[in-house]
Amino acid sequence: MASAATAGTVVAELEAEASPEALASVRKRLAPDEEALGVRMGTLFAIAKRHTRLPLSEVQQLLAHPAYEPRLAALCILDFKARRKRIDGHGRGTLARTYLGHHDRITTWDMVDRAAPRVIGLWLIGRDKQILRDLALSPEPLRRRTAMTAPLGFLDTDDVEIGWELAAQLATDRDPLVHKPVGIFAKHAGERDRDRLVAFLEEHVEGMPRPAVRLAVEKLPPDLRSRWV
Repeated sequence: MASAATAGTVVAELEAEASPEALASVRKRLAPDEEALGVRMGTLFAIAKRHTRLPLSEVQQLLAHPAYEPRLAALCILDFKARRKRIDGHGRGTLARTYLGHHDRITTWDMVDRAAPRVIGLWLIGRDKQILRDLALSPEPLRRRTAMTAPLGFLDTDDVEIGWELAAQLATDRDPLVHKPVGIFAKHAGERDRDRLVAFLEEHVEGMPRPAVRLAVEKLPPDLRSRWV
């Protein structure tokens, strides 16, 4: 079924599940001018998973759609493709280039969070990380969020070092779209290396926005957490 599907198939399934109640909920997360259909997240994820084998040309058509849900579904499909056990380096590169080449169609934080760790992060394991450094310098907050969220794909590898580098670079970023993922990365990387998290906080905590600090210390024992919150 999924292999013969098109972007229109996915959009039609999303539209069939739309409701005024879901639209009211979705609108709370979107900018006032963002188009939306009104589909519950669990339903959207299920539709996207059914279409994991959707050709990338059709995924690109979803990314071109004006409404939020088809574009989020496209990012979900990229994520599901990146999870496949048999995917090779070339396949990962194709997914990553699709994401990066359509970054202007990524308009919400959840689109980044859904795909960046596996689509970008897993692709970059063992590869040059300059693309993340470049994204971290972008004036666009969602591109900086991609830079900071992709390293969640490195947590159990030596490549995690770039995550700490970017967290240090973006630690004082005042935009919540950016400083929250700094805290999220620090929290998860710190679960694996508490000493590194403590050293990071000792160096950067004074300039970090408080929401980032609260996220970073969330998994620390109370005696350590109380030093910073």
